[in-house]
Amino acid sequence: MGVSSVQPATVQPSADHSLLKVEDLRTWFPVRRGFFSRVRDYVRAVDGVSFRIASGCTLGLVGESGCGKTTVGRTILRLIPATGGRVWFDGRDVFALGRSELRALRRQMQIIFQDPVGSLNPRMTVETIVGEALTVHGIARGRARRERVAELLERVGLSPSHMTRYPHEFSGGQRQRIGIARALALNPRLIVCDEPVSALDVSIQSQILNLLADLQDEMHLSYLFIAHNLAVVEHFSDDVAVMYLGRIVETATAREIYANPRHPYTQALLSAAPEPDPGRRRARVVLPGEVPSPIAPPPGCHFHPRCPLAVDTCRREAPALRQVTGAPPGHLAACHRAEELRPHLIEELLAVQTPSGLPR
Repeated sequence: MGVSSVQPATVQPSADHSLLKVEDLRTWFPVRRGFFSRVRDYVRAVDGVSFRIASGCTLGLVGESGCGKTTVGRTILRLIPATGGRVWFDGRDVFALGRSELRALRRQMQIIFQDPVGSLNPRMTVETIVGEALTVHGIARGRARRERVAELLERVGLSPSHMTRYPHEFSGGQRQRIGIARALALNPRLIVCDEPVSALDVSIQSQILNLLADLQDEMHLSYLFIAHNLAVVEHFSDDVAVMYLGRIVETATAREIYANPRHPYTQALLSAAPEPDPGRRRARVVLPGEVPSPIAPPPGCHFHPRCPLAVDTCRREAPALRQVTGAPPGHLAACHRAEELRPHLIEELLAVQTPSGLPR
């Protein structure tokens, strides 16, 4: 979706009830070579991503490693500079804000990092880690800060007596609870959850997910939930967006996208997810080839070199993310043949793969 030209203001140009609105977001990293380190090319980590998150809802952003999920989250928060596109938070253009305005907005947008070890300063006590934002934003100091930190620790399932301890004295799950408490300190409205449970044991993952769900109900939080575990995303998210090589290729409600995927890549991802019911086990789809380089992505549809449904149009024209005909409203797919894709079709095609190539 394109963005119409607007004056450099902080008000969204059209009425919209979404808390977060992302349009045509692009984040490219320069590749420098030669004696003078001249820019020779760009890594197109995020290449035209658009989505919306309503207040109090969760969007699950999924895809394999390297597809650009984390870069999307950090670009939205302006931790990484964007190459292009627009981001609106509650009607305000995030990329147009000055330093003081952005500082105020950061109180409403926070992040939970993937690594509960590396994201906590080992030289700080828990009180300093969780209470740092309170001091920086001038919200609380001294006794008031300690009381607020104690309240936050209790909210995430830790004892206030842990305030004087250091991160190395805690387990991985406890460290992630500290990270969640830090994210909650300023009463945000949106939290970017960057694979918050991927580094934890399975038994601890469910505890952290339940905690996040309880906090969402209690504080009416919105989440951008970044993950590669499709089973987690299915049960935790209201809507799901699937990324491949810097682009969103499909988005729909969680129930719809798992029941009726309309993009070949989504079908392949779902086939790789563990199925607890042996009676419903699917054949695993093993896609041919490797993920193309984001420095030189293939023309047309980025997925066409690995897609058994690809035709000449796929090789020439990049498909737009559009409403799928016959699907419920809001089910979008970036595929020229989305209407032809029925459940398990990719599994059937690859099951009869011949040595000379894939069927067409």
